[in-house]
Amino acid sequence: MRFMILVRAAPQGEVGPVPEHRLRAAMAEFRELLARAGVLLDASGLQASRAGWQLRGAHGKPEAVQAAWADDTGPRLAGYTVLQVRSRDEALEWARRFPAAQGEGVDAEVEVRQLYELDDLAPHRVGEYSPSLWPGLRH
Repeated sequence: MRFMILVRAAPQGEVGPVPEHRLRAAMAEFRELLARAGVLLDASGLQASRAGWQLRGAHGKPEAVQAAWADDTGPRLAGYTVLQVRSRDEALEWARRFPAAQGEGVDAEVEVRQLYELDDLAPHRVGEYSPSLWPGLRH
């Protein structure tokens, strides 16, 4: 089972170009621990949202909008980690050990989401309901 840990931080966490030294060291140590346990597939921090853009549009003509969410006061995606684990409980245990997302004094949250596997996305007959693909859907 694969899970993605999404780290969201308050906008004040994007002020500097990189996280503080203690946080970088804690993240490096945590990634090493995940790698030694054989569960780490990928991980990275993200540059500030002002360096990115969103694609918006309709009718097949998306338009790139730079820093479209600059005035947004909600949490922003700051990084991710992808794990390969045996169970949902194991993913939860690793997520609980995740270092403080943006350092002392900065609010952050960690979200854990299970990824679809290729088998979950196998072509189905038209109209066929697949509980593994749409677990929240009532048929």
